[in-house]
Amino acid sequence: MQVNEARFLSDLHALRQFGASGVGKGVVRRAFSEADLAAREWLADRIAGAGLAPHFDPVGNLFGLAPGKSLLIGSHSDTQPEGGWLDGALGVIAGLEIARAAAEAGGPPISVVSFQDEEGRFGVTTGSDIWSGKLSLAEADLFTDTDGVTLAEARQTVTGQAGEFLSHDRFSGFLEMHIEQGPWLDQSSERIGVVSDIVGIRDMRITFEGRQNHAGTTPMHLRQDAFQALSAFNTKLLDRFANVVTPATVWTIGHVSLHPNASSVVPGRVTFSMQWRDADLDRLGRMEQIIREVSDEIAGDHGVKAELSPVLGIDPSAMDDRIQAAFKQAAEEAAPGSWRSMPSGALHDAANMAAVMPVGMLFVPSIGGISHAFDEDTDESDLLLGLQVLARAARLL
Repeated sequence: MQVNEARFLSDLHALRQFGASGVGKGVVRRAFSEADLAAREWLADRIAGAGLAPHFDPVGNLFGLAPGKSLLIGSHSDTQPEGGWLDGALGVIAGLEIARAAAEAGGPPISVVSFQDEEGRFGVTTGSDIWSGKLSLAEADLFTDTDGVTLAEARQTVTGQAGEFLSHDRFSGFLEMHIEQGPWLDQSSERIGVVSDIVGIRDMRITFEGRQNHAGTTPMHLRQDAFQALSAFNTKLLDRFANVVTPATVWTIGHVSLHPNASSVVPGRVTFSMQWRDADLDRLGRMEQIIREVSDEIAGDHGVKAELSPVLGIDPSAMDDRIQAAFKQAAEEAAPGSWRSMPSGALHDAANMAAVMPVGMLFVPSIGGISHAFDEDTDESDLLLGLQVLARAARLL
């Protein structure tokens, strides 16, 4: 089984043209958009040309199936609203090339997949979430995008060609190659990351309700300023997390909505998202406890009311030991001493697949640690090294 590097790069650049932004190598290919649907039709043709059987399931996941039970390799091909050309697409095209090379060599049986809506136009990792059984299609159909379009409406574009959901038992395991989307490989001399686990994510919304009032006549000591409550919350949270978190732990305050958001009005309400990620389940729980404690303390200190939404999230997912061993052996053979074992701080389809089959992930560097942006990129030599390591591991497995 010999992969064709030129063919791999050619396909990768061809996929980039679907939804090309015109800014660098940027791509805008949201799930179920015209660009996404055209890309999937192109990919289905490439799958058929590789001697594999194209199969769309009811949610739009596209498989290229080898006969019988097979190893599944892939990722997703949709993008963020301002996306890069490699996020997801790299894993799909690498899977296509390895499956095609295996078919040309008469085996082993390898299939490829491009999951739908990994980037969350409607949900989070929607296609693999549904196929893995974590989310029902009926539930997902009610999800809406920012324009009020439901998933049920969007997927009408694929129902005419959709077949049944495939059985998980058809596959012996799932491999996903991805750009790191972070700085660790790029800032080191290492060129391959063997993923040990995918971190868990917790997400909630917090509202501080104070008292809207005149900004010129309300003395500072009498204000119930919702923004000052948010500012104090952030400062106290940093201090309280210090003895709990690790260098790999991350948390983000975002999507801040201030009311009435006027220069001459003391803010009466602020609502914001609070997200935190870690590979340790107990630490995620301890962080939630601290967030709740700090919210209560800030509410008392600033005379505001704190409202916390239910916590949503995904638990940490460990990668399969046997697949990790194959990746490590392949990485050492192809890039001696230039690889590391590392967690993934980003969520991937592999996290859902880990619930139904053995799973492994491989990272290549992201230049500058940049992703989810038009200037996302990876040196082509690193793309080719990743392809070779992935192919070696597939042969070992």
